[in-house]
Amino acid sequence: MKKDYLIDKIIALAIEEDIDTGDITTNALVPEISMAVAEMTAKADGVISGIEIARKVFEQIDKNILWTPFVKEGEHVKKGDRIVLIEGSFRALLTAERTALNILQRMSGIATAVSLYVKELEGTGTNLLDTRKTAPGMRILDKMAVKAGGGTNHRMGLYDMALIKDNHIKVAGGIPNAVTQVRKSIKPGINIEVEVTNLDETQQAIDSGADIIMLDNMNTAQMAQAVKLINGRAKTEASGNMTLSRVKEVASAGVDFISVGALTHSVTALDISMNIVPAK
Repeated sequence: MKKDYLIDKIIALAIEEDIDTGDITTNALVPEISMAVAEMTAKADGVISGIEIARKVFEQIDKNILWTPFVKEGEHVKKGDRIVLIEGSFRALLTAERTALNILQRMSGIATAVSLYVKELEGTGTNLLDTRKTAPGMRILDKMAVKAGGGTNHRMGLYDMALIKDNHIKVAGGIPNAVTQVRKSIKPGINIEVEVTNLDETQQAIDSGADIIMLDNMNTAQMAQAVKLINGRAKTEASGNMTLSRVKEVASAGVDFISVGALTHSVTALDISMNIVPAK
């Protein structure tokens, strides 16, 4: 599967980036036969994501690692909760520690942020979407973390959904031309989304047969008018300057989705520690 292939590539690159020819400090100080036990612990409340990715990192260094998780993907933890117990080569635990934590902390930070937005949207009927504003090369992990936090993935990239934005519209000479040209060139079943900024553009997108209409940088009253005009003929997505304090109000306009770039472009990692002790 492409997903597994991308994950393996990310892990391989991360290991090459950090470890390359070997951990010279650990290899100089720790005997090759030494065994150890490590425990990862949450240092803050949050949502765990990436636990299986972290496991894969350790297994690349020591395929015989023993991995005992205490939480599942998408599970909430409190400060002080144990996340996983790891047993294996002392060298492997030290060498893989930072790479595994970098991934786990980033993914858990995203999942934690997403969970706050999802909670804010409870009962509104509006779903939270991510964007393509992800760390280069890590999109698959960022979007996995969004799902773990309860969000919904938007398009993965430029290849799986057509999104006609302002610059596309200018090149094509207007929304109707843009939608017609894109519809002719894509495979059946691929959705077309059109970005609009006012009611006139919204009507053009409706008349052009857009599957999804992105209401970009509109205020709540304008969005409510646009949703009424669309009247179920297309799905609606609110976008632009979305914050945690604003999303519930935006949802009141009746939009189907709210997309938030900050979920992945402004990540605050979840604080997770890893303590290693020699095996008895």
